[in-house]
This record gives sequence, C-alpha cells and structure tokens, in this order.
Amino acid sequence: MRGWWREVAGLVLPVSCGGCGRPRTALCPSCEDELTGAGAGPRRVRPSPEPPGLPEVYAAAPYEGGVRALLLAHKERGALPLAKPLGVALAGAVTAAAGGLDAIRGGALLLVPVPSSRCSVRARGHDPTRRIALAAAGRLRRTGRTARVLPVLRQRRSVADQSGLGARERLANLAGALEMTAGGRRLLGEAVRAGGRVVLVDDLMTTGASLAEAARAVTAEGRTEASGAGAGHRPFTFTGFTGAPKGAVTEGLFEQPTAAVIASSPSSFEINRNSPGSCIVAGGER
Repeated sequence: MRGWWREVAGLVLPVSCGGCGRPRTALCPSCEDELTGAGAGPRRVRPSPEPPGLPEVYAAAPYEGGVRALLLAHKERGALPLAKPLGVALAGAVTAAAGGLDAIRGGALLLVPVPSSRCSVRARGHDPTRRIALAAAGRLRRTGRTARVLPVLRQRRSVADQSGLGARERLANLAGALEMTAGGRRLLGEAVRAGGRVVLVDDLMTTGASLAEAARAVTAEGRTEASGAGAGHRPFTFTGFTGAPKGAVTEGLFEQPTAAVIASSPSSFEINRNSPGSCIVAGGER
C-alpha cells in the first residue's frame, strides 16, 4: 500500500531532481550523465581489502554527489520513478560484466538480485534492488538482448545493520547469511543449461561483502555435491561445459557469476594494475 501511494503521489505532486534538487524534473540531464558514467562508461571495480570469493564487479558510476543522492532518494525516500533511470545505469554495468555486446548475443542474461531483509522491505515499502533489477532487464530487452530477473536468493538468518561496520566486520556479519530459495536452484540450473549467464546485481558495493556472500550462496550447493562440504571457493560449470569437474553432479553446478552494481566507492575505481605504487583506500556506505 505504501509503495502504491508513493507512485500515485509522484504523478500529482511537484517533483525535483533526486540528485541535485533542481525543480520540475525527477532527474536533470547533469545528474543523468553522472549516473550513467557519461564518457567513461561502466568499469571494473575492486575494494581494498578484497573479500575472498568476490566475483568480478562492474559499476556504472562512483558513489558520490548526485549518484549517491539518487540512490538514497530511491531506496530510503521512496522516489520510485527513479527506478527507470537507475535501471538504465545498471543495465550498462550488466552488459560490461557479461563481457560486452558480442559476448551476450547468444544466451539470456540472468540477473540475480542481492536480497534485502524482510524487515527492510517492510520499513521501506518496496524492495529497491529488485525493482531496479526489473527495470534493468526491461532496458536490456528493449535493446535486443534476452534478460530475466531471477530472485533465487533469500536471507536464511538475520544480520546486524551494516552501517558503521568495517570491511572485516561486514564479512563476518554476512557469512552464511544467504541461501537459495525453494526451487531456486532448479530454476537457475535450467536457465544456465539453456545458455544463460548469471550476473549478480545490487545497487551499491562498498566492501564487497554482500556480493561475496551472494556468490557463495549461488555456488554453495554445487560445491558440496561436486567435491564435498568444506571445499574452497572456486568456479563451477555444468557437466558438459568446458572445464567441468569430473564426476560432477549435473544439478546446481555453473560458472562463477560476475556482478554489476550502479555505484561503488570512488576509491574502488582507482586501481591501476600496471602501477606497483598504486594505493586504494576502502570507503563508501552500505
């Protein structure tokens, strides 16, 4: 009910840009350019320290200025019409994570949202990541690519509020917190066997703990069946794919996913692998 009222209110009440406050527009051209990374485009991002099991992550823009304001307006203040432009930004990051246009022509893009807790969804009146993921999938389909949102992850236990926690504390807080939904493993397995590419999606990455846990949950059951409980985090493929482990059970095994987010802390964009003197400092919010 709360989400419905916010959508109706957005149609009849005066609006201002969610990024800078400019009147009479929900998103001004300047903030839109900032959101979509105009000029630079989506880029690979890596936090420091990098949590074990973190997949390759691509982000559309740094989490600062107008981008930060837009994400907070959508997530915390219920500016639901912003889901569409945020979805456009996420779609660009998904394309980069999947390897570019040429690499994704043949199979569906399977967008797996990092789940919000039930209490957060109730408090906000909507699930912001899932809403943006649906907008991103729609954008991808309109540009000729097959894309589906598969909400196959859920929280299996409660976690503490992440705000104020450091990288190591967030990793411990989220360890083992996610699992596949009932039927999610079968649904995702069928989609991957049909040629789909799994891309984990979230609105924001700071320390990478949420995405690392999502990647663990997505591959956990396959790891247990293929090589026994307690095996280390490594990629999995369906039997029949190049590099599939010998004797692997065909259900639940697939390639290590990649990940896409709208924004990441500015420092995570600054890695220069060719420079031994480069330095990164973790930052941002979650």
